[in-house]
Amino acid sequence: MTSQASTIFSLQAPKDVSLTDIETELSQIWQSYGIAGEDGTLPAATRATTFTLVVYEPEETQYLLAALGFYNGPIDGILGPQTEAALREVQKKYGLTETGTATKETLIRLREEFAKRRTSGETTGNGTATSTPSSDIQSPRIADEIALRNPCRIITLLPVAGEDEGVKAQVSAYCPIQKGSSTTLVCCEYITLTGTTTALERIGGMVPALMIGGLPKFLWWKAGPDPNNSLFKRLSAVCNNVIVDSCNFNEPEKDLLSLQALVESGIPLADLNWRRLSAWQELTAEAYDPPQRRAALREVDKVNIDYEKGNPCQALLFLSWLASRLNWRPVSYKKENGDYDITKVNFLTNDQRQVEAELAGVPVADPGEISGDLIALRLSSTNPQANCGTLICSETGGCMRMETQGGAQSSGLFEQVNLLSEQKAEVLLSQQVQRWGHEVLFEESLAVAAQILKLAQS
Repeated sequence: MTSQASTIFSLQAPKDVSLTDIETELSQIWQSYGIAGEDGTLPAATRATTFTLVVYEPEETQYLLAALGFYNGPIDGILGPQTEAALREVQKKYGLTETGTATKETLIRLREEFAKRRTSGETTGNGTATSTPSSDIQSPRIADEIALRNPCRIITLLPVAGEDEGVKAQVSAYCPIQKGSSTTLVCCEYITLTGTTTALERIGGMVPALMIGGLPKFLWWKAGPDPNNSLFKRLSAVCNNVIVDSCNFNEPEKDLLSLQALVESGIPLADLNWRRLSAWQELTAEAYDPPQRRAALREVDKVNIDYEKGNPCQALLFLSWLASRLNWRPVSYKKENGDYDITKVNFLTNDQRQVEAELAGVPVADPGEISGDLIALRLSSTNPQANCGTLICSETGGCMRMETQGGAQSSGLFEQVNLLSEQKAEVLLSQQVQRWGHEVLFEESLAVAAQILKLAQS
């Protein structure tokens, strides 16, 4: 299921401005501004007064696409349908595998072309201004769920490589038109700040001043969490919520420990990857909801979790959630790399029973968009009389490996998770900005994950 707006109006295409003129330029857009449809009935457009979303976007995909003339929307750090179409165009032109995603080979080719054209002075900027509202039904100017569901102010910080030439600023404004709209259009404002990492850190103090006062403020940090990053510390201190997505962590174990350090420092964190576990958590809880099964839950002493090889964050977070709910204390950790990445974790319960958990990174022929998605999990007992066996899979084929290991025989209850498009970061982010502050369940689970990972260091 994909959320789409029927039309998106561009009030202001990306326009280069000076840092000191950002607010002035945005204000001019809204002075006595209205849009008229063919019958003159479309409502006037006003600026959003909902919240501010700051996006730290270390991935230069949109910047390169725009510079090479493949993309002319806002550089917002959110890789939606328009960016996907631009990537497919690039891949087709240069004979690359057409995935519509920023693959490694695609980024290498974009960087090569950018370097060639920059040397010859042929790069195409997207900083031209337009004073006339425009629309493009076939290729929306805004391709992100945030703008469609929650018009707001989006401030994108885009670090780029090269010489420090200061920070360049762009402003733009777009209005999603939903079916049945009959009142004033509420439109998104975009501010894009581009420069080297050092340059962006230098102007970090002015970013809070660009946030809308008196409204919620969110920081979507799309790089690895770094408690020592000065820009991160400055922005997280003024935001109601700091949002990350651990499925994109380059060093998952190290980055999860960094997340825990941030929680311990008092920063209100949210992990979009944690949200992807909700269906697994709900089915697990429901499996032990009947009174007789609830009592049998104490007999569980074996946990097996299969996930798509590459990123163990979902598997670690789910296991840590389970351990935090059942008061299991991690006592040992062992990891074995190979065809299957096997992680073994031992726990002790309050009554000193041992629990063995095994996480298996399973190689898959066709991995999905989310790195490390759960495939299957099994809860069982070494007590043959215990009625506590449960097997949960993402799809029928997901249980095949566990069934060959006797999972079907040892599991008294089988459930299947239906994975939806809501697993995508854009949709989860749109839901996340409806809440803020500390998430106790996530923080308790993350604390257990950190205890597990620290065992590997001891």
